[in-house]
Amino acid sequence: MEFENVQINNAQRARVLVHALPYIQQYNGKIIVVKYGGNAMINEDLKNAVMRDVVLLSLVGVKVVLVHGGGPEISEMLTRVGKKSEFVDGLRVTDAETADIVQMVLSGKVNKSLVGLIESIGGKAVGLSGVDGGMIRAHAKDERLGFVGEIEAVDASPIRDMLEHGYIPVVSTVGYDNDGHVYNINADTAAAAIAAELKAESMIAMTDISGLMTDKDDPKTLMPVVRTSEIPALIEKGVISGGMLPKVQCCVDAIKGGVKKVFIIDGRVPHAILIETLTSEGLGTMVV
Repeated sequence: MEFENVQINNAQRARVLVHALPYIQQYNGKIIVVKYGGNAMINEDLKNAVMRDVVLLSLVGVKVVLVHGGGPEISEMLTRVGKKSEFVDGLRVTDAETADIVQMVLSGKVNKSLVGLIESIGGKAVGLSGVDGGMIRAHAKDERLGFVGEIEAVDASPIRDMLEHGYIPVVSTVGYDNDGHVYNINADTAAAAIAAELKAESMIAMTDISGLMTDKDDPKTLMPVVRTSEIPALIEKGVISGGMLPKVQCCVDAIKGGVKKVFIIDGRVPHAILIETLTSEGLGTMVV
């Protein structure tokens, strides 16, 4: 349900704000890394809701870092230039020409459109890529994949500098090696590595599912909290499988790297970020 369509009176508005106060105090001055993707990146209404959430959190003193990919836009551009998208184990095969297009689309079109949207609704944002300031150093993950990168190291200094000056860093997930080659980096992997390097209070992974469920077809089986120690058993039982395996592994990596908690939330729900961070109920799965 769209919050904007819910009619509430002034007293109810005040109660909502008072209810949110302890959560605002908890996150004030702390870093939250948001991995932005899925339907929330394609649907314009959802995109607008996400950016409003990010701006609101920033204005109440939360240091928000937005990390994004842009698979659909890359596929669209490749189609325009007559290149067919190929995938191996869910990762895009990236030759030299495709790597140039990935950099152009992610660090250009997608990144700057998000920065512009944040600015248009009253936020302060700066667009960065993993190449800027030597932020993400990488090497080839698998020779079959070409310029798909495995992260070697993250230098979060450019992000910290932007946060200290009150900006929302918007980070596109490309990296580089010592020879200047640019690599396409999985956005979940990059977000986890950046969150760990920043020792973030939390990381929010936006997906197109409700969270981790014991029965993937029944939202009522949502697991509100999962401990990293429980994950191997959930994998063995098949509760975590397919495309969720790498996403959950990134959550585990973030926790092991020093992030206090990771939320897997449904980006198809308007204002999901605010619901998860500023209410007691939340809506997804918290990994601790």
